[in-house]
Amino acid sequence: MSSVAAAPRERHQRILTVLGVGYALAPVGPDATGGAEQILSALDRGLVAAGHHSLVVAPAGSEIAGTLLATMSLPRRFTAAARRHAEAVQRRRIAEALARFAVDLVHCHGLDFAEHLPPSAVPTLVTLHLPAEFYPAAALARPATWFNCVSAAQQARFPPLPGMLPAIDNGVPLERLEARHARRGFALALGRICPEKGFHLALEAAASARVPLLIGGAVFPYRAHRRYFRRQIVPRLGAAARFLGPLDFIRKRRFLSAARCLLVPSLVAETSSLVAMEAIACGTPVVAFPAGALCDIVEPGVSGFLVADVREMAEAIHAAAGLDRERCRAAARRRFSQHHMIARYLALYERFARRDLPEMPCCA
Repeated sequence: MSSVAAAPRERHQRILTVLGVGYALAPVGPDATGGAEQILSALDRGLVAAGHHSLVVAPAGSEIAGTLLATMSLPRRFTAAARRHAEAVQRRRIAEALARFAVDLVHCHGLDFAEHLPPSAVPTLVTLHLPAEFYPAAALARPATWFNCVSAAQQARFPPLPGMLPAIDNGVPLERLEARHARRGFALALGRICPEKGFHLALEAAASARVPLLIGGAVFPYRAHRRYFRRQIVPRLGAAARFLGPLDFIRKRRFLSAARCLLVPSLVAETSSLVAMEAIACGTPVVAFPAGALCDIVEPGVSGFLVADVREMAEAIHAAAGLDRERCRAAARRRFSQHHMIARYLALYERFARRDLPEMPCCA
């Protein structure tokens, strides 16, 4: 894993201690499947590279640059009981961290943040990685809590919150995506294998276009996810459509660089899309439904196409071959820098440490 570059810390700057917390059932690391876990990993590495202290509460096996406060190994099945147990363990680890360390800020990334955060005088920042409707109203009214979105498109769909800060766009490690690989004729789809990601539609589009499709990603042990994979994905696999399973960063980069295009047939309003940004950084066009932030990430005719249905997606698979790969890379360099994202969060952390923010929201 390459290091994250950071500007040298000025002598008068204080060393910060930030406690990062993700979803109770999701390991954190640069090869994590979930976008929230990848962003938390990038911030952990960015803090350490800048000379700060990073503490991360996450499941055992997470890959952390700072200090991992491990909760537990993942259960074989993600049931409601398993989730409640994981949240209870996470709650204990957070309380222990706050008692043991002089924490300047708690930074949460998980959907379940309100289930495991104990009462504390330490200010809390919650990065909202999912659409507004995924969060209980009571969680968004938590006292002494600030929020930020990961794209302007996401924030536009959120109700007004007293602690909402300006959005900080996600970014990807552009320098790690510069590798070149021989181009192949296949289309690619990557991500969590679950109904809302629409992988069955990618399979239909690729079959209609008569272009091979490779699918990479994890099937998490939720009943609904396994059922979707078994019923909607497996029957469509064959000589022209293969499932690769989870990919680490090196394999993901190789497939993204070699692909004709990346298909993103999401059925929900995406708040961001790291894999779309990664594909564009590799010079690979993205063919996507106009779902949420994908409308801002994909520049039609430059870095891909936005399509309305499976038929248009099949047509765009062929059209993608005519797009300029270097224009894709240039668009990524201009818009998707992870260094810029980390710098914005570190500047925000400094403001929290100085209490240089508007008066904290108290009770809803």
